[in-house]
Amino acid sequence: MHSESSLDVIVIGGGHAGAEAAVAAARLGCRVALVTSALETIGQMSCNPAIGGVAKGTVVREVDALGGVMGRATDRATIQFRMLNRGKGPAVWAPRAQADRGLYRRAVRTLVEEHAGVFLVQGTVARLLTEHGRISGVETLDNRRFLARAVVVTTGTFGRGKIHIGTTTQLAGGRAGEAATTHLAEQLAEVGLEVRRFKTGTPPRIDGRSVDYSKCEPQPSELSDFSYRWSHFAPEAGAVGSAAEVAQLPQMPCFITYAGAEVKALVTESITLSAMYGGSIDSRGPRYCPSIEDKVVRFPDAERHQIFLEPEGLDTHELYVNGLSTSLPAHIQLDMLRAVPGLEQVQMTRAGYAIEYDYYPPTQLEPTLAVRQIPGLYLAGQINGTTGYEEAAGQGMIAGLNAALAVTGREPLILGRDTSYVAVLIDDIVARGVDEPYRLFTSRSEFRLTVRQDNALRRLAPIGMRLGLYSEGERRVIDARLNAEDRASALARTTSVRPEQVAGVLEQVGSSPIPHAVKIVELARRQAVSLAALFAAAGLDEAAAGEALITAELEIKYSGYFVREREAAQRMQRMGDFALAAELPYAGMKSLSTEARQKLAHRRPSSLAMAARIPGVSPADLQNLVLEVERWRRARGSASAGIA
Repeated sequence: MHSESSLDVIVIGGGHAGAEAAVAAARLGCRVALVTSALETIGQMSCNPAIGGVAKGTVVREVDALGGVMGRATDRATIQFRMLNRGKGPAVWAPRAQADRGLYRRAVRTLVEEHAGVFLVQGTVARLLTEHGRISGVETLDNRRFLARAVVVTTGTFGRGKIHIGTTTQLAGGRAGEAATTHLAEQLAEVGLEVRRFKTGTPPRIDGRSVDYSKCEPQPSELSDFSYRWSHFAPEAGAVGSAAEVAQLPQMPCFITYAGAEVKALVTESITLSAMYGGSIDSRGPRYCPSIEDKVVRFPDAERHQIFLEPEGLDTHELYVNGLSTSLPAHIQLDMLRAVPGLEQVQMTRAGYAIEYDYYPPTQLEPTLAVRQIPGLYLAGQINGTTGYEEAAGQGMIAGLNAALAVTGREPLILGRDTSYVAVLIDDIVARGVDEPYRLFTSRSEFRLTVRQDNALRRLAPIGMRLGLYSEGERRVIDARLNAEDRASALARTTSVRPEQVAGVLEQVGSSPIPHAVKIVELARRQAVSLAALFAAAGLDEAAAGEALITAELEIKYSGYFVREREAAQRMQRMGDFALAAELPYAGMKSLSTEARQKLAHRRPSSLAMAARIPGVSPADLQNLVLEVERWRRARGSASAGIA
């Protein structure tokens, strides 16, 4: 690519949000430049070498279902896989994988480069270019210009990032060894975007050869796939997606140990030397991924805190010490490590640190992740005040899709909360804002029974089909999966089993026997009875395996709950269909409370559903808002008629 090249979309930053944004825009036929300071760090796992977890694993599957790269890259790099929450039933299962850090990064770059519409550019963006008040491109520090009608900024923790180790060591950087982004951050502040600071942190790394594993509890791997097995099809020439089978890598265990009284004492004695507690940092950090200093201060009665030793990759002995994030001085970090069972003789390869960075309160964004103040500009990832690879990837995908839809003159994509965790995430941060780094949990979704990790393709493939995101080979994968689910459900509804066929299955789980033949679906509604076991007992062995069967079983078992959730979703849809114009005169709506008028005027929600989720807007305010809007519409219509 050359300076002054004309593009459709430019993505700034090559992390998890940037990679997804670039691929999403390219899938919609756009010419995309992904600009990053170092091409070698595209897809870099800045913190822990893991993808997924509770709620987060569902997001990865949602991104995968819409053509994203995170799940596919994870499958190419997985060295340990576990399905969390297996003891709680498949409705709340959560996939999580440890990844080889180097293999994951290379897999992301490979998957991005498979899209002919994506061009990679190494460079640091100095400023955004505008024309007539809207985005027109970017200029790099080496004076190259790239023109485009939309720009997606995904700079993560690099915006004026500052690394802290103790109270005396401070380094400018977006992560260890990489420079912070200052010019772009300064420009965004100058144009009037509200900017605040958050902090996050990372733990020390250690040499696994110096660990006494006999004092630790091993966590073996399970074998599974994260993505929807897109690599299993043989794509037509030039199709999006890799034709190569994903080879199963050697699997490695994680290990569990604990930080106990000795670590607690060390932290307590040294707390004033921590960057966070010694006055060097006053920004808020993530509540649900606290430093060891936060744990000791906030939970003084806790006897110990769990530590996970996670492998960094197949080509290294280095381990990530998950649970011991800290900004204490390096020598104290080593003392803490050696106070942990199994780590008495450990060698520390890298010290942990805290990092402070700019974020832009996401209430300045539309639900498309477009910046209201600057047409054509989109923000995605930690720059919006979120935390986590998965949350970044989900935002990147939505921002990339909407940037591409905007430049091609198509309607924007705004997902309802009933469709996905990605929609919950975006709706939460845009409507409510953030006062600490935002992390997804299942409890944040009112539709968590219908929005599960197993049915992401069922929920989102129709949207992807409508947008034209898939190759022919991918459509075959989707059809095969959905047809398998439909076939399993149909067999359950139409196949009868006799008492003697299922006696053993029912007896094994303590379920009462049946006096006569019944349809499989009737027995599958019983909480402890497995649909797979019933199919096997009925001789339907071919249909008794695979993830599609899990989805069919859940739809049967929880059908009553699903009906109620879907009714609630329909009510929310009706509220979402009630549009609120950007120019509504909230200040003059005297039937609303003062707080509601002020917050509505500031947030400018695009629908009644969004207004309902703004703190301080009561149900009474919503009822009055409908009346006020209808009155305003009539008055405006009368005025227009008078002018005509």
